[in-house]
Amino acid sequence: MTVEEAVAACERVNAQGIGVSLDSLGESVALEAEARASAEVYHRLLDAIAARGLKANVSLKLTQMGTSCRPGRADAREGDASYGMELAEEIVGGIVEHAARVGSFVRVDMEGAGYTEATIAMTERLHGRFPGSVGTVLQAYLYRTEPDTERLLGEGIRIRLCKGAYKEPADVAFAKKAEVDANYVKLMKRMATSGVFCGIATHDETIVEEMLKFVRERGVAKSAFEFQMLYGVRRDLQRRLAADGFGVRVYIPFGTAWYPYFMRRLAERPANVVFLARNYFR
Repeated sequence: MTVEEAVAACERVNAQGIGVSLDSLGESVALEAEARASAEVYHRLLDAIAARGLKANVSLKLTQMGTSCRPGRADAREGDASYGMELAEEIVGGIVEHAARVGSFVRVDMEGAGYTEATIAMTERLHGRFPGSVGTVLQAYLYRTEPDTERLLGEGIRIRLCKGAYKEPADVAFAKKAEVDANYVKLMKRMATSGVFCGIATHDETIVEEMLKFVRERGVAKSAFEFQMLYGVRRDLQRRLAADGFGVRVYIPFGTAWYPYFMRRLAERPANVVFLARNYFR
């Protein structure tokens, strides 16, 4: 799928009353030129969103924007990691500035637990420069996510809450599904009543129904949050929620880097295979 095809898909989804987040696939780039080429795709997306008046924003990964890059010197060492972080912040800062200028929004995706603190900290710095134009993602299976939630909400930073798709060790993440689900439900309720707009990213209908029940009982405004799902997954649920007046946003990933991304996700978390198969046939 090209940029033009992704934008056309966005228009079709918007016509159903559903928002979109466009995600140009890619991660762990090693060269600065690759990182800057990835960023150029996002600048094109933001221009297209503004020109066509789409209900859309963009989502990106820091490793796609240069965090894994090292200085182009013969004496460069592994310890030069700060170079990659500085490069990524420069590149992502340019994208967020562009989004702020055209009235859009950038979601900085969360990757493995080793990137959690760096991702949050960079989002905080960019939010300080461009308030309301950048947010990030928190993963409910990490033990640290509850204090991270309070930290970001306290700064008025928008959060997308997901369960988590990476394989993490037992000392940093809940291992049992029931524990992850319970933490997810607790955190989503906290976010929905925080006054900071948030994204509830799940295809789990049990959790969706729990949220709907909570909203009714607590009188939470439908405008306080939105449900977020993947393009093509549980379209029936997406349309039902949209018809009931809830905000719904779907993630549309595109580009040529889908295969390595897909295979890494399956290798890291085999349960993803079951999830994809179940929803494909559904």
